[in-house]
Amino acid sequence: MAQGSRSTNVLVVPQANQALDRLKYEIAQELGIQVPEDGYWGYMATRDTGAIGGNITRRLVQIAEQQLAGQFGVGR
Repeated sequence: MAQGSRSTNVLVVPQANQALDRLKYEIAQELGIQVPEDGYWGYMATRDTGAIGGNITRRLVQIAEQQLAGQFGVGR
């Protein structure tokens, strides 16, 4: 694998890959960012990919907080 060509991050739960991909496209659409038709994100502006990544992180934290609150009965 060439350096910089693809992500080298390894998911803890590999089955989550499809869900994260869907989330990436969903957030890009919400932000009005045109996604590349060929699937290669390397030519996109750093500002756009950063906005998508930041919103993915925000959404994942929100999901985790909701799950933890439900698990521990907070807010009941």
